[in-house]
Amino acid sequence: MANLKDIKKRINSVRSTQQITRAMKMVSAARFRRAHQAVLAARPYSNKMHEVISSLALREDRQAHPLLVERGKGCALILLLTSDRGLCGGFNVNTAKTVERFIQGSGGGFERFELMVVGRKGKEYFRNRSIIPVAKTYEGVTSQASYGIASLLGQEVVAGYEEGNYDGVFLVYNAFRSAICQEVTVDQLLPILPRPIEEGEVVTSYLYEPQRSEVLSSLLPKYVEVQIYRAFVESLASEHGARMSAMDSATNNASDMISALSLQYNRARQAVITKELMEIISGAESIR
Repeated sequence: MANLKDIKKRINSVRSTQQITRAMKMVSAARFRRAHQAVLAARPYSNKMHEVISSLALREDRQAHPLLVERGKGCALILLLTSDRGLCGGFNVNTAKTVERFIQGSGGGFERFELMVVGRKGKEYFRNRSIIPVAKTYEGVTSQASYGIASLLGQEVVAGYEEGNYDGVFLVYNAFRSAICQEVTVDQLLPILPRPIEEGEVVTSYLYEPQRSEVLSSLLPKYVEVQIYRAFVESLASEHGARMSAMDSATNNASDMISALSLQYNRARQAVITKELMEIISGAESIR
């Protein structure tokens, strides 16, 4: 009977875990719908702004604004977006390993790197790894994609680049494709690169109103903030999608475990009953 009690206790434990994973899946599904709407709302503006700014960079002298200047290949800043919570499959590990591969590979030709991590899981991953120094970490800001937070990060990144602390800035995040598919993306934020010239295209200059310097000083930092904000909403939707998928798999696995344990329990119970019957029959035969 002790064996039966152990199996029964394990069945109850797995069933309790299944209830938790099912509840987490439902919560993630509700949050995923809101995050998905935010992605759909942010993409058109972000894409159009990227198109305009890259076209502007094509027509402007690289010395017209500090964010257009291509300096050497000294130090590059990597802005990594992860989550504060786990239980979302390979969502955080994939982005962190992409950073490692990026550094160990060509790394854009830069000599050294610094890392700015958004999210507790990214900080924990690189805590005991000496591959790259972590300059700053931010926690508690990934639960909701706020433009205010993205704006503050953008201002900090722009200030560091203008002061010459970095010669390049890269953004690493999970781009949202679907609820079950997230693609780790590495985007170069700074310096702002011009778009490729199409065959037969005639590049003309822009006329600015009021002044070129005022327009560039307003648009280019705003562009960095918008791209970081889009990465935020993409990462948040990807996180909820990954957690929803992970909790769905965990719930299904729990069902399989309960079925296997129930079968094991019934077999053990049947063996106990058979043993008791044999003992009764043997006792009756011995009396005769």
